[in-house]
Amino acid sequence: MKIVFATNNLNKIKEVQALMPSAIQIVGLNDIGCIEDIPETSSTIEGNAIQKVNYIKEHYGFDCFADDTGLEVESLHGAPGVYSARYAGEAKDSNANMDKLLKELKGKENRKAQFKTVIALVLNGKLETFTGVCSGLITEDKRGKGGFGYDPVFLPDGYPETFAELSLSEKNKIGHRGKAVRQLIEYFL
Repeated sequence: MKIVFATNNLNKIKEVQALMPSAIQIVGLNDIGCIEDIPETSSTIEGNAIQKVNYIKEHYGFDCFADDTGLEVESLHGAPGVYSARYAGEAKDSNANMDKLLKELKGKENRKAQFKTVIALVLNGKLETFTGVCSGLITEDKRGKGGFGYDPVFLPDGYPETFAELSLSEKNKIGHRGKAVRQLIEYFL
């Protein structure tokens, strides 16, 4: 089975393909000729994931899945949330986003946070969603060279390492995206 993953983020494609059984091959947006930015104007993570799959189905005709992920920080009332990728501006600069987050948390005792991923799937005319959550804390500084996004500042519950310090397979076992993808795989099977 071949299915479109509505993203151009090669890190996400690699992370998700590593979880998929060999019978399921993922193709990205570049593979179907989609180079434009898909609108993400919903006020919710779920809404953005649904918006992406509907866009691909409507404009390209492919069944597909899409994810949207947000980092929700308790003491910031759920921010950056749906705006995680653009937290420090439209450039989607991960380092700038982390710097802004660390600055806003400076001096705050409550550093509880969670990553939330929602995957939307359009398959055979039916829409399904799958949600994965990983709870943890925001560190006081960046640690690790792996991962992407906020991984260097996110310490998952029960682990002494940030997501950026864990191997991809370790991150996939406990991470938000891995949890949502496993639900997607169960649906396929």
